Amino acid sequence: MENRTESDLDPVHVWLSVVEQADDQRSAAHNLLLALATSLRDEAGPDSAAGLALRHEVSGRPVIDGLSVSISHARGLVAVAAGRCGPVGVDVESRRDFEIDGMARRWFDPAEVTWLYRQSDPLEAFLRLWTAKEAVGKALGRGLRGSGLRRLMPLDSTPELLPASLPAATVPSEPHLVVLPLPVQADAVLAIAVPVGVSQIRLTEHHGAALRSTVTSRTSFPVVVRGN
Repeated sequence: MENRTESDLDPVHVWLSVVEQADDQRSAAHNLLLALATSLRDEAGPDSAAGLALRHEVSGRPVIDGLSVSISHARGLVAVAAGRCGPVGVDVESRRDFEIDGMARRWFDPAEVTWLYRQSDPLEAFLRLWTAKEAVGKALGRGLRGSGLRRLMPLDSTPELLPASLPAATVPSEPHLVVLPLPVQADAVLAIAVPVGVSQIRLTEHHGAALRSTVTSRTSFPVVVRGN
């Protein structure tokens, strides 16, 4: 087998889709993940998509043989991620007004609370932290269990919440993982956790009409945004 360096790791693919509130979001997320997995298997060859199946571990973690996958759904949105690089985690939250002070002071580290209230938009900052923690927990395979909300997220590399310019940063307690927000056109906050060394994350938003644009983060992580 050919040896591969960390910089050779395959891209991680993220698909985001709008769903009707009345629809079963869990089923919509599963269908979207199977569609993404099928597209990746098709790239590998005509026989690789045969027998594609989604199952769940006892913990609830989704599993598709041959891929690392993750699922998230929020109000009117579902997000899925898949790659061959190792564990991945994705989380999406719709933007909405709600009380954050009690939750932040109960669950976040004091340094994170201090950082949060130094931002120009504390609610946006709260969602950035929450989705980052969720994404990392999913990549680890245990979600927010075991004090996942208290797991410190990188803060020094997060400048004033500019959507297209937030660089990936190593998770302090999990140095094999990096976490970063992805700029999306939907009114939502989305975070992805991937192994260190992944060189590309490809994000596709499904909104019915074609929406095509390309953005690049400040790190070595080119983020290709494509719309279907």
